[in-house]
Amino acid sequence: MSDTPAAELPVARVLPMLGLAHLDRPFDYLVPEGHADAVQPGVRVRVRFAGRLVDAIVLERASTSRHEGTLRFIERVISPEVVAPGKVRELVDALADRYAGVRSDIYRSAIPARHAKAEETDTSTPWEELGDVGEPDLSAWTPYAFGQSFVDAVVAGKIARAAWQVAPGDDWAAALAALAAKVALDGAGALIIVPDQKDVDACESALREFVGPRQVTTLTASQGPQARYSRYLSVLHGQGRIVVGTRSAAFAPVRDLRFAAVMFDGDSNLVDPRAPYAHAREVLTTRSAQEGCSLLIGGHARTAEVQLLVESGWMHELVAPKQTLRTRAPYIHAAGDSDFEMERDPRARQARLPSAAFQAATKALERGTPVLFQVPRTGYIQALACGQCRTPARCRWCNGPLGLPSGGEAAAPTCRWCGRMDPAHVCPVCGSRKLRAVVLGADRTAEELGRAFAKYKVVTSGGDHVRAEVQPGAALVVATPGAEPRVDGGYGAAVLLDAWALLQRPDLRAVEDTFARWMAAATLVQPHASGGEVVVVAEPSLPVVQHLIRWDAPGFAALELNLRREARFPPAVHVAVADAPRDGLDEFFARTELPEHAELLGPVDLPPGVRLPGEWNREALGPAQRMLVRTPLAGRAALGKALRAGAVAWTTARQDLPLRIQVDPVDIG
Repeated sequence: MSDTPAAELPVARVLPMLGLAHLDRPFDYLVPEGHADAVQPGVRVRVRFAGRLVDAIVLERASTSRHEGTLRFIERVISPEVVAPGKVRELVDALADRYAGVRSDIYRSAIPARHAKAEETDTSTPWEELGDVGEPDLSAWTPYAFGQSFVDAVVAGKIARAAWQVAPGDDWAAALAALAAKVALDGAGALIIVPDQKDVDACESALREFVGPRQVTTLTASQGPQARYSRYLSVLHGQGRIVVGTRSAAFAPVRDLRFAAVMFDGDSNLVDPRAPYAHAREVLTTRSAQEGCSLLIGGHARTAEVQLLVESGWMHELVAPKQTLRTRAPYIHAAGDSDFEMERDPRARQARLPSAAFQAATKALERGTPVLFQVPRTGYIQALACGQCRTPARCRWCNGPLGLPSGGEAAAPTCRWCGRMDPAHVCPVCGSRKLRAVVLGADRTAEELGRAFAKYKVVTSGGDHVRAEVQPGAALVVATPGAEPRVDGGYGAAVLLDAWALLQRPDLRAVEDTFARWMAAATLVQPHASGGEVVVVAEPSLPVVQHLIRWDAPGFAALELNLRREARFPPAVHVAVADAPRDGLDEFFARTELPEHAELLGPVDLPPGVRLPGEWNREALGPAQRMLVRTPLAGRAALGKALRAGAVAWTTARQDLPLRIQVDPVDIG
């Protein structure tokens, strides 16, 4: 490496990939003359930092340095590829503020690791020459109110943002594929983000009806290092014009991005499990604001976060008319699941099925169609509920979920948010003082159904054995939420079991998740005109059940958001959780200047099954605990910036202690 600085702009400001909050800032290095052309903003280089070689991203070139000491030279250029163009760097900066994150952590999620062999792949062939493009049919959007206006705006390159409620019977992947193909055909870029590989395959298959296989670029975690990096480069060079992928593909540097979509944003797979735990929905909303691209957030249900965007005017709705929904939806009704009713019902005693569900299943089987039984996934956190009416037990002070401490030292119910004990808990609904533990067991369902419908085969799907589809014909299909197999022609009936176990989980999103799972299962059932029927085993008077019966996703989302506003829960407020050793939490918040009107809740023990990585002196500093911070919606990044600044001050002084910060996490605990 030459020891002569570059003649022009000899200083490079780089961001070392260190993963440390207090070192998350630019550092100045000299650019060797021999690499003056290669060292450009967005390029990966190697620099010597604190005596060791580390990777870094070049942020900018400058003529002078603000550093008063002697500057080191950049050791070498890893690759001349500009893997972090300006829009990606701007996006990373915004998300670091939003999530109180370290930028190097976000870059690692956004940019695949380099693979030298992948850089030899030819990406110079124009997208148009990679296959034959047919004229997409956009008629699938016409049945939705304002659907055609949305499509026209996207095609014309105007900014349009919409919350899309997929009508029953519609192929959401085909509708998205047609719009994405039209955008690409006009010379712009399209990006589609979905929760899992099954949805990626559905989108890719739908896109091949309009474009060639090589004209669709998929980015998923299942791809090998070479394949993922080569596809990232094809997108970077403009060859990948249509991108379909899972959560990390939300960062894909699509050129002239005109249309972005994220489907089923309530799915936890869209949240990065690594710090700073960014949600793909937030990545795309940020990109839409920064790059001025159209955005679609779609699904059968709607989250409270999307409803907040709709009510604020930032997005508008794409919803099918009520007459269309009535025509396409199955007949949905509820069968009460109270202990009294189940004891009176002979069918319920036989197979844990009310008579209404048994009759619906029998009629569908006699027509030669399969019946879907949706049962809760096993392994939910044990919760406390009223021993009489099953209403979830919540804290009388902060409305957090009550549970039993994991250590077993205290017998009294304890709030998982604020830590207060409530030994005299009284149910606000029925006045009972009895409590019961909510525990699930889904395997027994298949055995009971096999005895009740002895002449039909039983198919299970869930856990490590998920079936993509089942053959048409009379059969009982027992599946956990999200693992329901598809069947040509649809199910003749669906029975949604153990609603109380789903609804009463000690989770902020329990009701919202349950509604989404019910809607996803109901869309697999034939229309009412063909005999399709859905029976939800739950109290008919529950609001969530009534919204399901009316197929009213927007109405349920509005109700859920209003309830969150009353209780001061996200997304009506911002909430962050900070996990650290007990004494470390006190020190962290002593060094952090929180936004105005911030409210601290806790400290409390970590939720069951959650641990804080790292080692520390537990006898001296105490066990890991959690503090919650709640602030009004006074700015998208205000809370994140404050916690990020606090993390810098804290880690500068206490680098030996672990600290985990999550802003607006999906699961608060």
